[in-house]
Amino acid sequence: MADDDLSDFTRDTFTYDGKTRTVFRQGTGPAVIVIAEMPGISPKVLEFARRVVAIGCTAVVPHLFGEPGRDADPNTSGRGKLDSARYLVSSIVPACISREFTVLATGKTSPVIAWLRALARSEHERAGGPGVGAVGMCFTGGFALAMAAEPCLLAPVLSQPSLPAGLTKKAKHAIDISNEDLDIVKGRCAAEGLTVLGLRFKGDRNVPKERFEFLREQLGDAFVAVELEDEHANPDAAMSPHSVLTEHLIDEPGQPTRDALDQVLDLFRTRLLATGG
Repeated sequence: MADDDLSDFTRDTFTYDGKTRTVFRQGTGPAVIVIAEMPGISPKVLEFARRVVAIGCTAVVPHLFGEPGRDADPNTSGRGKLDSARYLVSSIVPACISREFTVLATGKTSPVIAWLRALARSEHERAGGPGVGAVGMCFTGGFALAMAAEPCLLAPVLSQPSLPAGLTKKAKHAIDISNEDLDIVKGRCAAEGLTVLGLRFKGDRNVPKERFEFLREQLGDAFVAVELEDEHANPDAAMSPHSVLTEHLIDEPGQPTRDALDQVLDLFRTRLLATGG
């Protein structure tokens, strides 16, 4: 897959609390914030965003790290493994040392979430509808949960949430959200019927089973877990089964990863659209 030039997306900026970032946008209808996985906004992340547009929503893709549109897969980019590895490191290292991202600590919400919540409020005002959806992936997988402390966030999706890094038993049985924000989300689940959708491959060490057990304990039936067998991942992907909606998606009817994608889109239809998309 070649690099994506994002020519069908509009490019804008959004500023909150002194921080300005680029935002890519496409579509009409209620907004869905698509938060890219490492190393950045890849062509397959953009493919997912276009699927969001196709059901009648606006895909809003903030640029947090990496090079927008760059294909990091050495099997398809034509750049080779060494170049792809350098690009991955150039994205991961700055993010890991940035004060905006909480990578190791448990019981903390990353500071970048305040910016993302403000973006969600702004996009809700811009696009209208009952509220906003959000999808986090891998490094950003838990961001959609923390964003759900914002009242306008109606459809949070946690795709392979990988933080905090599962280096200890405590870290595995946790996710990157503060106790205060988690209490707000739990209250919304009880009072408003908020549903939190989580996706993972069962053998993915970056998303330990204990993390989903923690979410079940905290959110009860409001947490809907989609846990896939590793054998259902796209075998052509460069890495072991991990990215449910992008790198390891087999986009064919009847495939479990396609069923997972359809479940995500159905959540957006149900919560954000007045009629089916």
